[in-house]
Formats: sequence, C-alpha cells, structure tokens
Amino acid sequence: MDRKSFLSSLGLSAGTVLVASCLGGCSKPDSPGNASTPATVDFTLDLSQPANATLRTAGGYLYSNGVIVAKTLAGDIIAVSQVCTHQGVSVQFVGSNNSFFCPGHGAGFSTSGAVINGPATTSLKKYTVTVTGNSVRVNG
Repeated sequence: MDRKSFLSSLGLSAGTVLVASCLGGCSKPDSPGNASTPATVDFTLDLSQPANATLRTAGGYLYSNGVIVAKTLAGDIIAVSQVCTHQGVSVQFVGSNNSFFCPGHGAGFSTSGAVINGPATTSLKKYTVTVTGNSVRVNG
C-alpha cells in the first residue's frame, strides 16, 4: 500500500469513529428507570414511611415499580408510567405546572398522561390510585 492510499484509508477510519461517537451522543441519558412501561402494576405505598415522604407535599413525586407517583397542587395523588413514550427516558413531575416533563427531548404530558407537546406522540399509561388513610394503592 502506498502512502496516499494509507492516509486515505486512515482518514476514512477516523471519520467512521467520529460519526459513530457523535451518533452515540444522541442516545437517551441515564435516568431512573430507562426501561419499558409495565403492562400491569399493583402496589401500595405507606405515606408514613420516610421513603414516601415526598407524596405528603404538593408537587412531590417518586418512582416505584416503573411508575411515577405524584401529588398535584390540588392535593390529588396520580400515577402514570415512568417511561417517556418517545425514547424511554424517565419523566419528571413539575409540580408548579401540574405536568410531567421528559428531560431527554422536552416532551410534556398532562396529569392524565396525555401528550401536551412532542416529540412524543403517545400518551403515558395512567394507573388507578386509591388513597385510604396513609396507604396509596396504585394498580392497573
């Protein structure tokens, strides 16, 4: 192989590595969950436990069993799938707006899980929440 062919080959290899690393930068960020939406759930949270204390305050939320459970400004406890339907990044609850937000690409969802803005086009799965005293049951 002559010098010109070698340098050309080297440039092509370097270009391939550069493109691959740039495309890799578009992958979903690490966040709690990065998983699929559970088909069914049935679990109970005890609000008297320190691990669930965030649900005692309006705007608070937590992740459990692939679900994000949040307390709205009105005091209702709601639950939707934790995973954004766009690319699987864990959504967050924005208490001040009573909405869910995906930090991966900016998709927004209402408290019912409906898409407010894209790039997501499919709603988050909503689960039934029953509150009895300090117990919060999430199922569906």
